Amino acid sequence: MGDDSEWKKLPTDQKCEHKVWKARLSGYTEALQQFQRITDEKSPEWGKYQGLIKKFVTDSNAVAQLKGLEAALAYIENAHLASRTAGEVVSGVVCKVFNQPKARAKELGSDICLMYIEIEKAEAVQEELLKGLDNKNPKIALACVEVLRRAISEFGSKVVTLKPVVKVLPKLFESREKAVRDEAKLLAVEVYRWIRDALRPPLQNINSVLLKELEEEWAKLPTSAPRQSRFLRSQQDLRAKFEQQQQNAGDGGDEGDGEESEEAAPAVDAYELLEAVEILSKLPKDFHEKIEAKKWQERKEALEALETLTKNPKLESGEYGDVVKALNKVIGKDSNVMLVTIAAKCVAGLAAGLRKKFSTYAGHLVPTILEKFKEKKAQVVQALQEAIDAVFLSTTLQNVSEDTLAVMDNKNPSVRQQASLFLARSFRHCTPTTLPKSLLKPFCVALLKQVNDSAPEVRDAAFEALGTAMKVVGERAVNPFLADVDKLKIDKIKECSEKVELAGGKKPAGPAKEKAPPKAEPPAEAPAKPSGPPKKAPAAKPSALGKKGKPAAPKGAAPAKAKKTENKDVAEAELSPEVCEERAGAVLPASCMQTLDSANWKERLAAMEEFHKAAEQMDSKEMPCQALVRMLAKKPGWKETNFQVMQLKMQVIATVAQRGTFSRTSALAVLEPVVEKVGDVKCGVKAKEALTGVAEACGLPWTAEQVVSLAFGQKNPKNQAEALNWLCNAIKEFGFAGVNVKAFINNVKTALAATNPAVRTSAISLLSVMFLYVGAPLRMFFEGEKAALLSQIDAEFEKVKCQTPPAPIRGGSKASGGEEADEQEEEAEAGDDVVDLLPRTDISDKITSEMLSKIGDKNWKIRKEGLDEVTAVLSEAKFIKPGVGELPTALKARLTDSNKILVQQTLSILQQMATAMGPAIKQYIKSLGFPIFTVLTDSKNTVRAAGLTTLNGWVEQTGMKLWLEGEELAEEMKKENPFLRQELLGWLVVKLPALRSVPSDLLLCLPHLYSCLEDRNADVRKKAQEALPVFMMHLGYDKMNKAAAKLKPTSKDQVVGLLEKARASVPAKPSAPAKEAPSAAASSTKPASAPPAPVKTAPVSEQVPAETKKSKPASAPKAKTSAHDSSSNSSLNSSLEKENTSFSGKSKSRTKAKTGKQAPAKKPSAKAEDDRTGPIFTLLPNGKEQRIKEEKSLKVLKWNFITPREEYVEQLKAQMTLCVAKWLMEDLFHTDFQKHIKAIGSMMEHLDAEVEATVGCLDLILKWFTLRFFDTNTSVLMKALEYLKLLFIALSNQDYHLTEHEASSFIPYLILKVGEPKDVVRKDVRSIISLLRRVYPASRVFPFLMDGTKSKNSKQRAECLEELGCLVGLCGMSVFQQTATKALREIAVHIGDRDTAVRNAALNAVVMAYNVCGEQVYKLIGQLSEKDMSMLEERIKRSAKKPSTAAASKPPEEKVAGSANASMLRKPSSNEAPLKLSEIRSQKAAEQQPPQPSSTVPREFQLDPNFIVDLPETIMPDLLVVESVETAEATPLDVPEFKFRLPSISSSCSAREDSSSINLVISQVASSDAKISVQGLAKIGKVLQEESKWSLFLGHVDEFIVAALMQLRLLASKRLADERTERQQQVDKLYSLVINTLNSLVMVGKLAQEASPGVLKDLVYALLSLILDPQHQDSSKESPLIRSINVVLLALCKNADPTNTLSALLMLLQEACTSTACSSEFSEMVMKCHWRMIRLLPEKIEALYLDKILLDIHNFMKLIPKEILKQKSNAMAQRTVKTLLHTLYRLVGPKIMDHLSLIENRSESEVEAHLRRAMNSASSQTSKDSENISKSKIQPPAVADPVRISSKPASSSSSSESLNPAHYEERLRALRQLYGLGNNSQSVSVEKSSVPAVSSKPAVSTMDMLQSQLAQLRESREQQGSQNTRPRSPARAAGPPPDLNEFKARLEMIKANLR
Repeated sequence: MGDDSEWKKLPTDQKCEHKVWKARLSGYTEALQQFQRITDEKSPEWGKYQGLIKKFVTDSNAVAQLKGLEAALAYIENAHLASRTAGEVVSGVVCKVFNQPKARAKELGSDICLMYIEIEKAEAVQEELLKGLDNKNPKIALACVEVLRRAISEFGSKVVTLKPVVKVLPKLFESREKAVRDEAKLLAVEVYRWIRDALRPPLQNINSVLLKELEEEWAKLPTSAPRQSRFLRSQQDLRAKFEQQQQNAGDGGDEGDGEESEEAAPAVDAYELLEAVEILSKLPKDFHEKIEAKKWQERKEALEALETLTKNPKLESGEYGDVVKALNKVIGKDSNVMLVTIAAKCVAGLAAGLRKKFSTYAGHLVPTILEKFKEKKAQVVQALQEAIDAVFLSTTLQNVSEDTLAVMDNKNPSVRQQASLFLARSFRHCTPTTLPKSLLKPFCVALLKQVNDSAPEVRDAAFEALGTAMKVVGERAVNPFLADVDKLKIDKIKECSEKVELAGGKKPAGPAKEKAPPKAEPPAEAPAKPSGPPKKAPAAKPSALGKKGKPAAPKGAAPAKAKKTENKDVAEAELSPEVCEERAGAVLPASCMQTLDSANWKERLAAMEEFHKAAEQMDSKEMPCQALVRMLAKKPGWKETNFQVMQLKMQVIATVAQRGTFSRTSALAVLEPVVEKVGDVKCGVKAKEALTGVAEACGLPWTAEQVVSLAFGQKNPKNQAEALNWLCNAIKEFGFAGVNVKAFINNVKTALAATNPAVRTSAISLLSVMFLYVGAPLRMFFEGEKAALLSQIDAEFEKVKCQTPPAPIRGGSKASGGEEADEQEEEAEAGDDVVDLLPRTDISDKITSEMLSKIGDKNWKIRKEGLDEVTAVLSEAKFIKPGVGELPTALKARLTDSNKILVQQTLSILQQMATAMGPAIKQYIKSLGFPIFTVLTDSKNTVRAAGLTTLNGWVEQTGMKLWLEGEELAEEMKKENPFLRQELLGWLVVKLPALRSVPSDLLLCLPHLYSCLEDRNADVRKKAQEALPVFMMHLGYDKMNKAAAKLKPTSKDQVVGLLEKARASVPAKPSAPAKEAPSAAASSTKPASAPPAPVKTAPVSEQVPAETKKSKPASAPKAKTSAHDSSSNSSLNSSLEKENTSFSGKSKSRTKAKTGKQAPAKKPSAKAEDDRTGPIFTLLPNGKEQRIKEEKSLKVLKWNFITPREEYVEQLKAQMTLCVAKWLMEDLFHTDFQKHIKAIGSMMEHLDAEVEATVGCLDLILKWFTLRFFDTNTSVLMKALEYLKLLFIALSNQDYHLTEHEASSFIPYLILKVGEPKDVVRKDVRSIISLLRRVYPASRVFPFLMDGTKSKNSKQRAECLEELGCLVGLCGMSVFQQTATKALREIAVHIGDRDTAVRNAALNAVVMAYNVCGEQVYKLIGQLSEKDMSMLEERIKRSAKKPSTAAASKPPEEKVAGSANASMLRKPSSNEAPLKLSEIRSQKAAEQQPPQPSSTVPREFQLDPNFIVDLPETIMPDLLVVESVETAEATPLDVPEFKFRLPSISSSCSAREDSSSINLVISQVASSDAKISVQGLAKIGKVLQEESKWSLFLGHVDEFIVAALMQLRLLASKRLADERTERQQQVDKLYSLVINTLNSLVMVGKLAQEASPGVLKDLVYALLSLILDPQHQDSSKESPLIRSINVVLLALCKNADPTNTLSALLMLLQEACTSTACSSEFSEMVMKCHWRMIRLLPEKIEALYLDKILLDIHNFMKLIPKEILKQKSNAMAQRTVKTLLHTLYRLVGPKIMDHLSLIENRSESEVEAHLRRAMNSASSQTSKDSENISKSKIQPPAVADPVRISSKPASSSSSSESLNPAHYEERLRALRQLYGLGNNSQSVSVEKSSVPAVSSKPAVSTMDMLQSQLAQLRESREQQGSQNTRPRSPARAAGPPPDLNEFKARLEMIKANLR
């Protein structure tokens, strides 16, 4: 018992290791209970047992082992550390559990293995189980097979790798134990269930009887694809999806199951399951001799031996070059067709067995096989087809394109036919990505030639190839190439397209035929989509795919571009003059047609003006474009002598081309005369506008070609020069996509040779524009020109060398994002197209055998001679064709030459060869490109550098992706040469970030990359670590982590740690494909040109004195501060004052320096002086917004780093290039720090004159200064801080507010410098932080400072805490936002810091908070240690200050970014004022005050609540003096007497003094001091009580409402901060006072009308929030406060301007629908307000601005999609808006359609559609009612007469209707009824007859009355229309007719009373 008592006292983890089994059993039991109790998977308790879990499962005692297995299973299931124990625990289970006799133990062991798989350790488990299969104990092997089967059955083939399992199946079938064999059969059946027939090839060699048994079992399996039944932890979303599908299985039907089964079934390739066979060593030793033998029998014997070996489905990689060379020779030259057939089969076998590894040899075989298709025997042709198809699958279409296109013009029709059929079969394996436009274009051109071939089989093959291409990329991509093909052939192509069945996909049926190709981004999804609902799925796709670029669904993208496509491709027959005149006469005025050919020029001018006006107003769909433009040629036509008439003709052409469906036929009718006038002095401008209109309609490429050819067909040099000038601008506006470069180059050469200098100058200008898009290759075409001309061209090229092409602003690029991406891609490929046009030389005949033998000679001097000859051949040819014979083989050998000089010469030749051959060099990548890597193994730096230069030259021509395909790169990285690895990894680090995607073969490099991380060479390890983020950028962390799991445990931990570290620095993928050519466009925005610069700088210089004046009041130090913050503010104010004076002083001195001492300032040359003139910053339109958008969408790197990496610097450099002067860019990014100081000095000099441009580039400027914060040079840092101080002062003077993007990119790095050891640096940083509050809200600076307190630098912590304390003292608790408790607790933690400065700063910050909120601070800071609390209490006592709430007011620095309108439109947050008083007041002052100098008014009278503490005491009104806080709490709060006498309207005070006085009182309302606020409210209330003083309030209503809302927010924060009952009562009293004052204001109709929509919206929002606030709701009865709020809301709806009120409510409803933060109760309250306004509409309809309301409803419906509105939560909102629309229609009638003027594209608006539906339903209902009335004849005739009086004018015109007495009768009656005058005896008789119920029932609503009147009006109109022949007798039997003037007078009298 003593022993028992000893181990029972031990902790649980020690019990588990005890020697006594009972102790271990007890420990396992306790551990199990503990594991089940712990809820946090990251609890530290798990770590105690990490090393014990293996002992749990391997316990020697069977009883203890069972309990240990249970505990281990619980641990694995719940602990986050469990994955680290997988290998050892599963090994223990296999060895020590699976051999146990107890079934329970085996079951628990299996569960443990499966649980490890569930926590993502499948590979480790599988590895241990496969090891267990080799165990001699059959029980263990049997259990391992069972677990493997269960794992595959539950987790599926995606989780468990099947290849190793399939590999061991034959071995298991041969086991001695029958149980193992039987379980192996079950395992084979389970594997077959997942991969089907892919299992057959690996099992083809097993026992036939066993195979037959398996076949029978396989046949019994269900045909449906299996599904995963158990999921990994990372697959929980997939699990939820499957469970949802199972619940909906009954509703989904078979289609849904089928679709999901396709998704669930993984595509397993049998090839991957096979073992590779090595065949090269098995070849006969005399194979090469026999295959060269003269006897065909010997050659056949050798080929048959090879054919037998190639039948192996998977071959080991090796050097097959000699074998392929021999086969190539047999296919190409052997005359025995039987041998050719066998050789083709061998090629097919090799290609199929090697797959991608065979791509190296594809380039040699494809041209030979294509040429051999001239054989006519079907057997040979079939073998060749199989061979070339297998070869194609090993390579890409890009690699075989050159060879295929070369034989498309072959003389033999069989070759042409088979080449087309080969393309058709190849296209089936392509996707839109692998068949881009650059490939599609040459193929389509070649195939279209064969469409017209004389041989029918060639035509059919071409049709099939074109149809297949159309199926793959879609009609939209192919149609541009079919413009000149007749309809019959196009129909044939489409027919072939419909018959095509793509590889790997099902043949689409029905409507899906058109939808599948455009979606081809993921090819497997295309067939699955049509199986869903008929039209819903495709409708949702276009918007999602539109962002991806090309593969946008045609349903979504086509309509947007329909018009443009039709205009450019429409084919129109030429019309005869008679038809043109007839069609034009139908749409033009008759007078215009008659006087077009008048002899009087004035008549012709008038006719053309009518013509132009008619064309502008004509419906674009019905415009006969060709007829109209041909009418312009009517005599005198284009020989018109009057320039005014001719100008109008040009305008008509531009208008018709832009508005109508303008065909090329129409364009040809006018282009020649327009081009003739393009050089005219008077008509040239209009002629160019006409050409631009034609280019928009017909496309710039076609129009430009026509214009240039017509211009140079004339002899007028002026026309030629102006045509070229127009073309320069047109290319910039339209872009360069699709332009025929070759035709342009020929015309430019003609222009350059012209004798007229203007033509030559225009041609050179056009070349400079083309250079923007084409780049350096453009110059190659003009190398034959004269030297003088070439120097001019080079000078123009140099000017635009660093510029980027501007974004297209015309043409198709404006319409849709997808097409814009296409056109940009085309422009990017323009350079390649130009290279294709270059004349190339075939040098294959110059590469002689003698030259090749010299290159391979033993003597190095002879080898050098051979290489020199190759260099000479290449230099002479300049541009060469791809065929270079055996030269690549010879050069490859020289790369390993022992003579390093020859190696470098070979590299130079390879680089020269790449440049000369261009993109076609890609076919030599495998054979000649990868051998370049062998040079990188050299120990000499010069040799390796030459190798890298050559590699980069090749990559420029081929692109990077081809180098990443296949295993070659992985094989190079595998070589353990430190130089090779170092250079190769460095090369990849540079190249990979520029790619948007990489081939999957990059995964093969990961094992070797990981081995480099452990390389003995430090440089290799460093490069490997740098490469990790780059690889992770493309492969993802998960894949790399999975690959690391296969490493040894010792290596794995290190690699995983490095992966975690690299994960934080993964660069973002580029937004556009990187282009290596110099012409690549990094951005779509061009810098502003030079001319606008002086326009910008001139007004800025004029405004400098005004800015200086403005800065004085803004920067004046505070005259008086509160007691607790005077000390903290004094230094701040003095520093600000000094900075402002120094700033103004420096600006003056700089101005003097500019004017007086400019010449001797610098000594550079005149050219350098010219370079540094002009503005340094360029203001790009929307440049900053575009950069923010790109960073948010992760198109560029987010500015977030610990230390700046090179890619961040390069990105900033690229962004600044667009908007910073070139010379300044050189200084900014120079390596010399002196240049940085010089650049900052230049920026200081230009700060005054370029404030606007500086603001436009502010984000980039701040980012550049963050880089300087990481410099170690103090001089640069001090200069930078000096500039930043000046910058923020200038920004403050401009009233600029930093954006979130700018602040987050700058402030965190500024805070880093606050911890600098140098005092002078810290002082400047503190000054900048204080200046920051002027341009960025203090509440948003606060979080950055909080982050700074977490630094390890004690100085930084102390400074940040000091700043935090200062913020709390200045701004009160509002700076905390919603995190006061959390923030104060984090600050209080630093009270216990070891550093004295940190402790003091933390204590000061908490004391500041105590001064604001009093004892409440103890609750907020939470628990402190006794020592820390005593320090805090002592510090609070020493501060000797009473708590005060005065500091809680908003600080001066608390500025809201954005305009007043923006703050109106967004929902106000709980801690921010809805609208700044200063903003409203500045707007009012701008509206009311004349533009006079403001110096006449003292600053004290320009009040702002933010600066209220600046006012001297003398002007403050007398306030109540309270002895102490205790007395204030004890006595009730009395409203002070109104002591401040406001001047009356009749007093002698001026209007400006009245305004200042009322401003002061309004500012008191917003005070955080309750007493001051009460005084202000009392004064306001007294003003509102006296009608004579209402005029004082005019122009100040918005300001007062905003001040009241600010007070309501302060009250809400006080209620939350202090829960004492007496304080709550005081707050409630102030609440009631604010609400009552608002009610008094709203009751004054004249003042309520002044409230703006934004302020009304904020007011309604605040009132509704108060109603819904639980603190104001009393369960027993309605709160008095809520009743008061309801009264305010009702009065607001009744008295405020109805237009503003409805606009405000619509904005609120919009936010309620779109914001997730809004509750359903709030939405319901907003809708109730709407309903109230709808009820009041009949009374308000006359005062309603319908155009604005309809625009607001339109914006509501436009901004909130139908999908959101149709949701159940928003259905009522939709009905409310529709009810509002319907009510407006019922009140206004059809005339409401005239009030849609503010809506753009009204035909597309839902508002118009809804109104038209209402109109149709109303008319149908009216017709039904009239029919019923005519049948029943109940209507008395007396009612008809007044209705007839009102209906006559309605049928005529609106102007006459407004003068109708009946109209005034209705309005008068409505007004009387509304205001209780309905029973007046003076009511007209119409009211008595038509609405008898009004007088008897006054409670009837006005809406019902108007509805009944409108219904009667419609009925009477119908009756009048049917009874025109016999009108009814009038209803008024006696008395004169109503007098119009009397009605007008009475109506005006009632309106006056209302006012």
